[in-house]
Amino acid sequence: MPYYYHLGTIPKKRHTQFRQPNGSLYHEELIGSHGFTGIQSLLYHLHPPTQVYKVSLEQSIALEFEAPGALRHRHLRTAKALRQGDAIASRVPLMANADVCLSVAQPTEAMSYWYRFAHGDEVIFIHDGSGILESQYGTLSYRPGDYLVIPTGVMWRIVPDGVAQRMLIIEAQGHIEPPARYRNRYGQLLEHAPYAERDLRPPQALTPHDEVGEFEVRVKAHDRITAYLYHHHPLDVVGWDGFLYPYAFNIADFEPITGRLHQPPSVHQTFEAPGFVICSFVPRLFDYHPLAIPAPYNHSNVDSDEVLYYVEGNFMSRKGIERSSITVHPRGIPHGPHPGMYEESIGKKRTDELAVMIDTFHPLKLTRYALDLEDSHYPYSWVPHTE
Repeated sequence: MPYYYHLGTIPKKRHTQFRQPNGSLYHEELIGSHGFTGIQSLLYHLHPPTQVYKVSLEQSIALEFEAPGALRHRHLRTAKALRQGDAIASRVPLMANADVCLSVAQPTEAMSYWYRFAHGDEVIFIHDGSGILESQYGTLSYRPGDYLVIPTGVMWRIVPDGVAQRMLIIEAQGHIEPPARYRNRYGQLLEHAPYAERDLRPPQALTPHDEVGEFEVRVKAHDRITAYLYHHHPLDVVGWDGFLYPYAFNIADFEPITGRLHQPPSVHQTFEAPGFVICSFVPRLFDYHPLAIPAPYNHSNVDSDEVLYYVEGNFMSRKGIERSSITVHPRGIPHGPHPGMYEESIGKKRTDELAVMIDTFHPLKLTRYALDLEDSHYPYSWVPHTE
């Protein structure tokens, strides 16, 4: 949960008269989660945010999944997942269940419209590239390694700075928050948490726009995207305050928790959401017990499907993995280090690996797009002398 924050000009008291220089009222909007019992923010507009003059169906986007088949480990080489367009049009959905959809994107242009996901929060992990996330809350610069956490209700667009972009998108059917065990009863991050409030970057600049023209906002809901047209610029907010807003957290600011013996993946947890968790594997010292084996032991995570997105570095437990690879290790069958990697890890002092892991508590289904990227030899890569 982010901390209290405000930008721009706001009245002294909520829900009171707040007038523009011409004497007319600013238009107050409350954006909140869980009805009126979750986190919320109050925004003040130059014009009512409800003045839509045209509504049209932009496209249907129901996912097509693979036919039921054998349960097996998967390796997707997502570097080949190329689709032209902006940060929405270039998305390639790879897998999903009722709780989450995972996609990759390599946008080649800026968005000409603003976008909102109606069913939950999104996290966009910036693998490559930099630019601006623009929303009614202001502008937020992003850079490689950033998690952009975008609550539902936020209207946003991404404007790349021209450098090649690569993104991992985690789309939740619900809200994405720091794990409850990292927070006290007031919501503050605790001393043992691997990051603190000062590591979270909220929007830094708010410039209200009072322009007339044709402005498009697209909303994703119910497997379709609907376009809404406005005569007034939608980013006309003069001020806001509260706890609900987009923010960035860079994976380099995640401080790893290490131990004398091998620590379980749960120490890498960064966010939680209904039905899944997000973890960050970052450069860290290995175990310091004199007989420690740094490589992970074979394990069967019987309640989860494990998805690992490889960002940078060499993984001491894997062979044949490349930058932006995704592995999927489903429940029901064990997985562990590739042949030779267990023994070879003994004596190593640290790792420079960087990865994002998503563990889901309900089975994932792969899309037809994922099948085009699959390494068909991966399920047999634990047999000695094969990859």
